[in-house]
Amino acid sequence: MKKITTWQTALSPIVLLSAALGMSAALASTQGDVNGLWLTEEGDAVIEVEECPDRLGSLCGTIVWDVDAGTPTDTCGARVIQLDEYSDGAWRNGWVYDPRKDKTYKGKLSADGNELDVRAFIGVAVLGETEHLTRTERLPKKPACRK
Repeated sequence: MKKITTWQTALSPIVLLSAALGMSAALASTQGDVNGLWLTEEGDAVIEVEECPDRLGSLCGTIVWDVDAGTPTDTCGARVIQLDEYSDGAWRNGWVYDPRKDKTYKGKLSADGNELDVRAFIGVAVLGETEHLTRTERLPKKPACRK
């Protein structure tokens, strides 16, 4: 029988944590590089896409800049994307919210470099509309959403 030393026992959690973090990073890289800031096609809003803080493993998009910030039609802080599953090169199994129409649809999201396609649909994806977003490095200066 092999004797386990104290240092091996102490290193065991570190090795497990390192492996878990490595797998998490590998998983993220296989799910497309969608995290970050995305400018809408019309240039009227910026959506921050990241892992949902309240739904680990899911993807969320929140409006962090709105051309109408500070007005009654302000959509700052609205969660507009929540997708729970990544498969076949796209995020799916969730919803997409259109604040202009105040409607929620089934959703699908896929990225190709600096372009993000957000598909909103009822029933099947072929019967929907796609919004094309472009990656941006920073938020426009004004008007600013309040935090």
